[in-house]
Amino acid sequence: MPDLRGPSSQLRGQLELTSAVSSASRPLSVSELIRQAARTLESRFPDIWVEGELDSVKRHAPSGHLYFVLKDATGRLEAMMPRLRAQRLRFPPQDGLKVRARGRVSLYEPQGRFQLYVEEMEPWGEGELLRAFEELKARLAREGLFDSARKRPLPPFPRCIGIATSTSGAALQDIIRVAMRRGRVRLLVAPCQVQGEGAPEQIIAALELLQQRPEVEVIIVGRGGGSAADLWAFNDERLARAVARCRVPVVSAVGHEVDITICDFVADLRAPTPSAAAEMVVPLFSSLQEELAELHRRVVRAGRRTLDAARQRLDWELKRAGDLLGKQLGACRRKLAELQQQLEAQHPRARLLRDREALEQLHGRLLRAERNLLAHRRHHFEGLLGRLEALSPLRVLQRGYAVAQDEAGRVLLDARSAQIGQRLWLRLASGELGCRVEEIRT
Repeated sequence: MPDLRGPSSQLRGQLELTSAVSSASRPLSVSELIRQAARTLESRFPDIWVEGELDSVKRHAPSGHLYFVLKDATGRLEAMMPRLRAQRLRFPPQDGLKVRARGRVSLYEPQGRFQLYVEEMEPWGEGELLRAFEELKARLAREGLFDSARKRPLPPFPRCIGIATSTSGAALQDIIRVAMRRGRVRLLVAPCQVQGEGAPEQIIAALELLQQRPEVEVIIVGRGGGSAADLWAFNDERLARAVARCRVPVVSAVGHEVDITICDFVADLRAPTPSAAAEMVVPLFSSLQEELAELHRRVVRAGRRTLDAARQRLDWELKRAGDLLGKQLGACRRKLAELQQQLEAQHPRARLLRDREALEQLHGRLLRAERNLLAHRRHHFEGLLGRLEALSPLRVLQRGYAVAQDEAGRVLLDARSAQIGQRLWLRLASGELGCRVEEIRT
């Protein structure tokens, strides 16, 4: 009897077979069958490489996981790559690209779907191209060709747009259709080969030809979608440098949105598709008309507001100037009246009038002074006269005395001065008497 504590591989196979036979005696649920099949697949294919062509590539928006199909001539294999693994890819996964994927095979239990869970993926057959792409990208980035500081803005209203692309591709028709629908613009096409041997040289020549035309204001360079090999012409170093030195802004419109080329990094602007490039470059004419009409309305409203404000300010300034002018005129009138008064005061007639008035005042004062003086003199005279009269001999004579005078009118004060027989006059209080001296008494 064999030792079961250390069974050989043959014994383990026999035990598994026995377990499977015994389990077959009862029915399995769908979930159990899928679960057991998944374990078998995972144990049988835990880490394998699968080569095929990508198809139906899509990224699940909520989770960020990458879902796609690997196919060859006769088979299709659904695959899923987790978000963190997909973010580390060094190339953009797209339909038609041949890849080599590493992962494990299992079943998606909710749907019982056979699926490859991918951990790593790289281009198959294009690995050298991808490495060359990354090397050129890193080198040009170090030189500063990708710097945002050297990117030029697109002209807002270009009148002539240059297009470097193939005339046989759908990209040119898409650009023309969108440009003609959006606005009034002139398109100048420089035909060139956009894939295969010699394509970079032709694209460069088309760029050189377009930028020699002075009317060209912006250039669209690109093509429609294709495989990585089809788009490889736009990863050429010579083309990248030609785009960098172009005298006008360049818009790169190569392939679809998921397609990335060196030309996209160097160009002044990258468009996800040729149609999007036309929308970016050509302004929408109807929108411009609406904007122009709105600007016109805004200018008119602003002009009216400005005129109203200016009119109000002018009215206020006129009122203020009128008030100020009235005050100034009033002050001038008062000053003029003062000057006129001063002038009239300096006029000879005014001076004569003033002198006459002064003279009349002086004359009046003189008359008053004369009258006062006369009255004073009269009063003084009357006083003296009273005193004189009080001392007058006539007053003495009125008391019975007489004054003797000789014929010469001399008053005789001493009887001895008279002579016998001398004629004398005796003055009485009233009248005079003539008499002769008959006797002298001493």
